Amino acid sequence: MIEPDRATLFTDSRYTFQARDEVSGATIRIAKRGLLREAGESLRVSRRKRLTVGFSPAYLTVSQKQALESAAGPRVRWSPSGNEVERLRAIKDASELRLMKQAAAIISGVFESLLPKIKPGMAELDLAAEAEFAMRRMGAEGPSFETIVAAGPRSAWAHARPTSKLLRKNELVVLDQGAILRGYCSDMTRTVFLGRSSRRVRQLYGAVLEAQQAAKAAIRPGVEAGQVDAAARRVFAGYKLDRFFTHSTGHGLGIEVHEPPRIGRGDTTLLQPGMVVTVEPGLYVEGFGGIRIEDDVLVTANGVMDLTTSSRELFEL
Repeated sequence: MIEPDRATLFTDSRYTFQARDEVSGATIRIAKRGLLREAGESLRVSRRKRLTVGFSPAYLTVSQKQALESAAGPRVRWSPSGNEVERLRAIKDASELRLMKQAAAIISGVFESLLPKIKPGMAELDLAAEAEFAMRRMGAEGPSFETIVAAGPRSAWAHARPTSKLLRKNELVVLDQGAILRGYCSDMTRTVFLGRSSRRVRQLYGAVLEAQQAAKAAIRPGVEAGQVDAAARRVFAGYKLDRFFTHSTGHGLGIEVHEPPRIGRGDTTLLQPGMVVTVEPGLYVEGFGGIRIEDDVLVTANGVMDLTTSSRELFEL
């Protein structure tokens, strides 16, 4: 709970020692009768005659809000606050950027360690498990989202979950993976081909890589997020492939894997130094497969800097 002159963290006895070790700049209150009840009751005893309390409707369920209202009493007016907190989080400070660079370095290393292991006959689930094991061995707390491994026609599913399907020769494999380090996420996608790729695969891959490069080149302070998305779409339109690009070009990244700004069509958010976003154009052809190349990048005073560094070439394994 954040007030004009103080901040209070409500937690329970399971986190007493952890809170003392990790929290600074806030009073720690160990709730013995439920977090929502005690947070609400702290508002009830305020000396102010009338309180207006902001809340984020994206993170508070209906039942949770009802519990707070009941505990706080009728003097409190509840005001949905939109994305103010998320917008504040969009610009990272130096300590946050250090962690995000390390998380990006981990996931780049994970992909490179996987390359010798990606072979026909390996199950998607086994490859995902190898990725998540490698993250932990390299120092991550774990994956920042469920690792995506999708092969063959399933690679055209932008958010396919790994299955027991075995990788086969002469098919595309999309690997979308991210590591979380001390609460901060990375998110990187690479696409490989098992065998010698066809001309069509190489053409589609080249278009995706060109679209990503165009989007990165458009990133600089003061540019609208939607203009970055438009730069990628122009490349695909030039190849008459735009109908196969079915999602936004990217998103903000931080303590959540999806944060503002959205690098999507028509988004008017102005990019600012210190923002970390993904750039991930892709093409998805039903029955054929999908190709996505994704990097985490930092908006700098002069443009953009890659945080993920793994090679973007088409690997034929």
